[in-house]
Amino acid sequence: MSKRIGTVLASTLIVGLSACAGAPAPRSAATPATPHVSRQAIANLASASGSLVSGRLTLSTAPGGVRVRGDIGGLRPGSLHGFHVHENGDCSAVDAASAGGHFNPENKPHGRAGQGAHHAGDADNLIADAGGVAHVDAWLPGAALGDGSAHDINGRALIVHAGADDYSSQPAGNAGARVACGVIRLLP
Repeated sequence: MSKRIGTVLASTLIVGLSACAGAPAPRSAATPATPHVSRQAIANLASASGSLVSGRLTLSTAPGGVRVRGDIGGLRPGSLHGFHVHENGDCSAVDAASAGGHFNPENKPHGRAGQGAHHAGDADNLIADAGGVAHVDAWLPGAALGDGSAHDINGRALIVHAGADDYSSQPAGNAGARVACGVIRLLP
């Protein structure tokens, strides 16, 4: 009789496991409710404040933020420059003041992205190479692109500053004049 019980239990286990094989895995609290949607945008940076700085950047979504890549030229060789997303997608003022302050939907203090409290628009300093070109590969954690959320940076401005961001001075890191500005535009 024990051999028969063992056979029945083994059969039940096999049927149960095969029924579960096609079932989707249960979602944990950390699994997002919606899949990641990939979006891309561009920002053509034009000079501001009498500089010769310009460039073209591409932005793309990734889980947890937005990646910014491209090249910005016309900088002093070996120089550091503050780089931020600003509130308004308006680069019409000669000094790019029309772009407003740093993008900061959560009203946090200025800081360094990924290291404690910071604006959603804060990014690491850009470094110009010996030819005066900054090869940008920046990460904006928590930013969104084209989803209409409070953290959406589509239609806002990317700004390059004349000097380095100190990551601590309030409200904007003491990075100096705005030397380039470009509006982030979602690609179709």
